[in-house]
Amino acid sequence: MNCFRTLVIVNSNINLYSLSQKLLAWGVHVLTSTGLVTAFMAIISIEKEDWRACFLWLFLCFLIDGIDGTLARKFKVDKVLPNMDGKLIDFVVDFVAYLIVPTFFFYKAGMAPPNLMIPSLIVILISSALYYGKKNMVEDDLFFVGFPVLWNVVVFFLFFIFQNNLMLNFGSVVFFGIMHFIPVRFAYVTRTKKYFKMHILFSAIGLIGAIIVLYLFPQRSFPAEIATLVAVSYFSLFAIYDTVREPQV
Repeated sequence: MNCFRTLVIVNSNINLYSLSQKLLAWGVHVLTSTGLVTAFMAIISIEKEDWRACFLWLFLCFLIDGIDGTLARKFKVDKVLPNMDGKLIDFVVDFVAYLIVPTFFFYKAGMAPPNLMIPSLIVILISSALYYGKKNMVEDDLFFVGFPVLWNVVVFFLFFIFQNNLMLNFGSVVFFGIMHFIPVRFAYVTRTKKYFKMHILFSAIGLIGAIIVLYLFPQRSFPAEIATLVAVSYFSLFAIYDTVREPQV
């Protein structure tokens, strides 16, 4: 009887929404899913050793990831399509775009000494998989606990900004692999309300700087590189501030 009542309530809620609302909700899920298309195009670019094109595709994926959640809340996607889970779609896209693709880039671009390449890949993949398994990966107040799986950002800085120093790359892999499990609180930029405007401002500064770096590659633009470093420094310092302000138990 309880199951029957639940089914009736769910069906009643579904019928409350118009066809246009349902189409908009499906559109948001499709938009999220296109992140996999951009990620696959990035893989094709890696095969062609077109390093710049790879990260342009990844930045497009990053932009999609930045707006789909806002659209999902605006169009009440979870209520209009209760049988669909946009968060799971998002996790799939993130896992591919922010882990698998940059790991493949790291490998194909020869970003570690030959004898340390396989250990580097193992650290990246296993630490990230374990991080996704943490139940408190994202706190209720919209902070990532530990360094989030953003290997696209790490690889971008190591390759394009720091010019692919092999030992620095290996040390960075070990460092960020460990940082997945250090309870430092990193802001979930697109969802946090406090300091939202500042977060968006520095995100824009970093993104614009990164696009200029890619556009000019292999030539260098120190102003653009400094802009990206300022942005990442801001979020790193803010993570420390938030962790000290709200210490983990």
